Amino acid sequence: MIRVTFTGSGVERFSTLRQQPAALAAAFAEPGARFVPIWQSRCLLRDGAIAACQREEIEVLVRDHEGAVFLGRREGRALFAVEVRGDAPPVGLPAAGFRGLREVVGEVNAADAALLAYARAMILWQERHRHCGVCGAPNRATEGGFVMACTRDSCDHKSFPRIDPAVIVLVHRGEHCLLGRQATWSEGRFSTIAGFVEPGESLEDAVAREVHEETNIRVGECSYIASQPWPFPAAMMLGFHAEAESEAIRCNDGELVEARWLTRQDIRAGAIGLPPRESIAFQLIEHWFDSDGGAPLASLGLDSPMFRRPSSPADYRK
Repeated sequence: MIRVTFTGSGVERFSTLRQQPAALAAAFAEPGARFVPIWQSRCLLRDGAIAACQREEIEVLVRDHEGAVFLGRREGRALFAVEVRGDAPPVGLPAAGFRGLREVVGEVNAADAALLAYARAMILWQERHRHCGVCGAPNRATEGGFVMACTRDSCDHKSFPRIDPAVIVLVHRGEHCLLGRQATWSEGRFSTIAGFVEPGESLEDAVAREVHEETNIRVGECSYIASQPWPFPAAMMLGFHAEAESEAIRCNDGELVEARWLTRQDIRAGAIGLPPRESIAFQLIEHWFDSDGGAPLASLGLDSPMFRRPSSPADYRK
């Protein structure tokens, strides 16, 4: 089983409590309840660890459970996400402590990275659904923050958290794998093929379409490997391996500026830079690389050029 970043938060969601206002109010008032503040899509860290605030620290932001998102419980402790609005956070929550999730993912433990991604995704969804998508009236958060309900009685439309499914695929043929590079990425950085699933498509259809659109390669059999929530802003990456049925590369749609067939030896030699280790793209490459029984990719060491940290935020797109 592949372990991917942003999973394994250890949070039990207790979704049945979302429709029980009294239970939510009681959880909010618990002395042990903790609150994860999100400001301008950034997460608060203290001393290199996630800042799970006590209620007294965030009372200036939210007075009751209706203003917070009930994330669930971890080790029995109620957890809420709280939006910090305005150009600056309140006293006690220093702006310098708020950092981008991409920045901190390598600093916090895996469970906290997953928790931050969960909290950030929920707050960002609420921010983007302040108004009804049907009539334009203001929405209000209900059911523990998991429903944005229209305040106009004649409409009463409800919005629910959404994710955008995307396929991401490591194409292989014999001893080669297919990787591509976008113009906005750091020089020399390559990754797997990826794209959003369109209406009327199966996941397998989307794999075949995306690979052909971007590289002109036809694929046959594909197999599901793993998935990863990718909260930039709300994608669900569905990872596949696929067997190529053709070899001639042509970048068809302008998505990629270059695509190559690469061997394991090319990768060992540092011919390219790989995607961030926390991405499922890296995991798909590693899964293929290690499948021949030779020295695993991880054995090359973190000082290898292929493992250099991205210098461009665009490198995190896939």
